[in-house]
Amino acid sequence: MITTRRTKRVIALAVGLSLVAAACGDDDDSGDDEPAEAEEPAEAEEPAEAEEPAEAEEPAEAEEPAEAEEPAAEGEEPAEETEEPAAEGEEPADEGEASGDAAMTVTIDLNPDAVWEDGSPITVADLECTWMANLNTPASLNTTGWDQILSVATGESDTQAVVSFSTVYAPYKGLFDRILQASRHADCNDVSLDFEDAPPSSARPYKFQEWSTSQSILVPNENYWGEAPTVGQITQVPFADQDTEKAAIASGEVDFISPQWDPGFREVADSDENITYDVRPGADYEGFYFQAGGEVDPQYDGPFADPIYREAFLKSIDRQAVFQQIYVPIGGEESEVLTCGPISPGPYCDLATAPFVDMYDPEGAAALLEENGWTQDGSGMWVDPESGEVPEVRWIINTGNTRRESTQAFLIPMLAELGFNVVPDNCDAACYFQQRLPALDYDMAMYISTAPPDPAYLTSSFTCNQIPTEDNGYVGQNSTGWCNEEASAMLEEADNTVDEVARADLIKGALELMAQDHVMVPLFQFPKSNIWRTDGVGPEDVMASNTLNYTGYARSLPNMEDINGDGQVVIGAEQWPECLNPITECANSSWYVWSVAFPVMPAIWDTTDAQTYEITDLVTGEPVVEVL
Repeated sequence: MITTRRTKRVIALAVGLSLVAAACGDDDDSGDDEPAEAEEPAEAEEPAEAEEPAEAEEPAEAEEPAEAEEPAAEGEEPAEETEEPAAEGEEPADEGEASGDAAMTVTIDLNPDAVWEDGSPITVADLECTWMANLNTPASLNTTGWDQILSVATGESDTQAVVSFSTVYAPYKGLFDRILQASRHADCNDVSLDFEDAPPSSARPYKFQEWSTSQSILVPNENYWGEAPTVGQITQVPFADQDTEKAAIASGEVDFISPQWDPGFREVADSDENITYDVRPGADYEGFYFQAGGEVDPQYDGPFADPIYREAFLKSIDRQAVFQQIYVPIGGEESEVLTCGPISPGPYCDLATAPFVDMYDPEGAAALLEENGWTQDGSGMWVDPESGEVPEVRWIINTGNTRRESTQAFLIPMLAELGFNVVPDNCDAACYFQQRLPALDYDMAMYISTAPPDPAYLTSSFTCNQIPTEDNGYVGQNSTGWCNEEASAMLEEADNTVDEVARADLIKGALELMAQDHVMVPLFQFPKSNIWRTDGVGPEDVMASNTLNYTGYARSLPNMEDINGDGQVVIGAEQWPECLNPITECANSSWYVWSVAFPVMPAIWDTTDAQTYEITDLVTGEPVVEVL
């Protein structure tokens, strides 16, 4: 039996409810956390000429278009005019019809053997439906990239799709990573209420037999056209906190977990010869985020809509003290504060010139406030010169996360001594990541982000047009509400730039502007971990094969083996989704995509443990890219 619960954000948007900005993706955190950026983001590939299709193993380097302008970095206006998502009340783009001149096409040859779990073929219509759903569904989490597509049309055969882009879109491989079955949807322009009773359709080795708020069961998909999975059942169960999760792996209640790492898991493994783990420097990063959406839309008004107060608050956070207290026990004395921003060190962040450094300056913060008319009341709290009141900062985390709860307990008194009234305003993971964070319903948040290999996620997370507002139908994943037109232009241009050096420069420039606007505090690049019982599941090479993969353990599922002979592999989940829609706010949770979407939904390209892209068996070869 499959049961679901409709989330508050879907209900709110359906009735046009004005959202309150107060106090919660890209985690998880958007994951603990949002899917975060790859440790080594894949370099942008230049589109290949159509006459020379790229080999499946090594995509051919793209030839630089003669006159094509460099693809817009996330946020910048692309060279070619792009199709904007239909605003509320406007007619959505006609399915399959192109408007404007195409700058690039991607020709995709679908595997003629590929079918959905009900046996029906996967067709061009499914790709077209996926495009329209992401672009036009009210409250769509991410329209970035989809708004660069002009059409999805049938090519020379029924299994050939030609995707036309209005720009030379460099991160095209990040699209079509969760394809919808068109026949399940009465209107692909609005699928917001189409996953109330069942998870997405499968075209992978496993399909859902059951999904509820207490467990999910995956069983072999008898209509999968490839090799059948090894284990007869995958059972996934939720845990409210890490202490319970540790007890479950220690007792053998679960066979496998993929937790946010802390030293306690090493202690559990070291105490039992049947427990082992794979822990490596990862692509997840944690930070503090300040909701600044009041600068854009009054419904998001809060204390950090005032850039002066926001700057002073940020300068009052002793990041080094937090790091020593919270993160050194995890990473050891050799670990370092993350200074890159919402991205991991690599091609897009040189630690020698990282923008988020030397942030702590309490004296400068006090001077800044005083210069702008702020005073302190009898208890030492800063008083707003306009309202005459002490701002209350609502800090949201997910309950049960002991690390974040410890951070609040440590930092809130320190901020109070400096005149800032910060209060915990927490809720469970589903409330946090699937409701309040997408709705910008917080002032200060703390979460981990898990990003895909390409930095294009910065466009959907931090550009102006991705802030959910009434004007855009409440679509977008910019849950900080930060809007800097120059930074947006750079990020959008980066998406349309195939030259690797130029693209990196654009992204670095946008991150520098983010640091200047004081909208987040990067904290720590998290290690990623898989932990399993060797007497329950194996083999070791499979269990450790996707520790760093953006898709989590989903790609390992078909090759896992049942060691103890109970007919199943039991997986423990740190967070549990309470909705099943892959287009709307559900997808703001890493644990939704890891436990629901990625295990069953087909894709053109899969990510790898090496933070690269590779084609799947949904296609017969590497899609052909042509710059027009």
